[in-house]
Amino acid sequence: MLPCHNNISVTNERSTRLPRSRCRRWRQSRAGIAFVAVAALLISTVAWLSLVFSGTTTHRWRRLKYWEGSPHSLSGSIPWSSFPDRLPIPPLPPWFDSSQDTPRNRSLSERGNGKREISLNNIVFGIAGSSHLWKRRREIVRLWWRPLEMRGHIWLEEQVPPEEADDSLPPVMVSEDISRFRYTNPTGHPSGLRISRILTESFRLGLPNVRWFVLGDDDTVFNVDNLVAVLNKYDHSEMMYIGSPSESHSANAYFSHSMAFGGGGIAISYPLAKALSNFHDECIERYPKLYGSDDRLHACITELGVPLTREHGFHQWDIRGNAHGLLSSHPIAPFISIHHVEYVDPFYPGLSSLDSLKLFTKAMKTEPRSFLQRSICYDRERHLTFSVSLGYVVQVFPNIVLPRELERSEHTYVAWNKLGHPQEFDHDTRKSYKSVCKKPVLFFLKDVTKDGNATLGSYSRAKAKDDLKRKVFCFPHPPPLQYVQNIQVLGYPLGKNWHQVPRRLCCKVNNTGDEAFQLTVGQCEKGALSSFTDSL
Repeated sequence: MLPCHNNISVTNERSTRLPRSRCRRWRQSRAGIAFVAVAALLISTVAWLSLVFSGTTTHRWRRLKYWEGSPHSLSGSIPWSSFPDRLPIPPLPPWFDSSQDTPRNRSLSERGNGKREISLNNIVFGIAGSSHLWKRRREIVRLWWRPLEMRGHIWLEEQVPPEEADDSLPPVMVSEDISRFRYTNPTGHPSGLRISRILTESFRLGLPNVRWFVLGDDDTVFNVDNLVAVLNKYDHSEMMYIGSPSESHSANAYFSHSMAFGGGGIAISYPLAKALSNFHDECIERYPKLYGSDDRLHACITELGVPLTREHGFHQWDIRGNAHGLLSSHPIAPFISIHHVEYVDPFYPGLSSLDSLKLFTKAMKTEPRSFLQRSICYDRERHLTFSVSLGYVVQVFPNIVLPRELERSEHTYVAWNKLGHPQEFDHDTRKSYKSVCKKPVLFFLKDVTKDGNATLGSYSRAKAKDDLKRKVFCFPHPPPLQYVQNIQVLGYPLGKNWHQVPRRLCCKVNNTGDEAFQLTVGQCEKGALSSFTDSL
């Protein structure tokens, strides 16, 4: 609206001047708006002042100031319970468990509860197998199974001849018929349905005093002593889902990075197994397109809202070929399991796959806690680096190699899908040395015995294909320890609670002569510096 002016030019008078009656109405409307705004402001001010200076508000304000200054206040928190006219608290929803007043993934050490420790007898194993492979695979299970101490079953699709089972093995159970369930994955096999139900069928057996169910395959090797130690970190009365993803990035991307792979072992607490048994059959009907068993189990556990608790000692081992790179760089965590042991080369030179596994499990049983744990030390006089993987190998490098490089897994293997580029793995890798002058000399475990509380391992020098090439191309520098054929490693036991706050083991070089060599490995003292700092 244009304002009213009396000094408008004659030429523009018709186009710009407003009639006097319209100007009068415009002034009146503007005055009315201003009056309403002022009245609203006054009313709101009076209302606010009456609220502030009312008796109830003043009384509450004084109580609040008194609470803040009292010794009973906690960081200025408001005592809402002292207000008699507060809003009523709504009832808890039916799905809320009021007993879970602490975070579900807190370990027993964090809760200060040392009275809930379990034994091996509190675990029920559910081992997935195949009737066609059981005759061969049973020899792998026999290596780690303890019939007088352990409970569990081998679950097969059909019965096997009686001579294929004996008292040194878990009892054989035949899985229930799965023909009523849908399976539509074009590349998988319906056996994934059968194996996914092993947990439910094991639970329905109603065995007494069960705290955990542990699932695995018939080509999985378990270190049961470390398994018990690790499970004792957690409260078995909570819903717990423990395991580890695959080493293969492609496998994790296809299935899930938050899924425990069944071949490496899955630990499920009794409350979670009970919850799953109530709806598992109904649940797997919702996932007919999934590939296998562990992804179906993961899908149903996800419906319950239970996340994966990762333990780095479970190993799916989705690899093929030479496993040296993984075995010689085990993470600083208790070794619990490995899988697919038939698809990798024998661990120790000159032995068959089964004989290698026998020596492997012998070392594991001799000292379970420190088995495969790393230690790095240096020989200042000879300018050498020693990398010890207890129960497997001693690597002697002809120069100083820093721990950050040695912590990475040497890339000696390919993934399960036969891809070999470093991006295929979800762990740190490093390339093998191309120069023979930088390659380490390897001493593999030959035998291990107990010497009081300590273990005495004998490691023999391995014959390498490039020994002659090393002598020629690295002249005048001789190979490291060229006259030493055997290294003795004296290992001292780890503390009972080492697995709760693990640290790489310490190592000391004992010079015993040109043809004999000894290393001492044990748990580092509190406050001890690194072996690199001590040695150089």
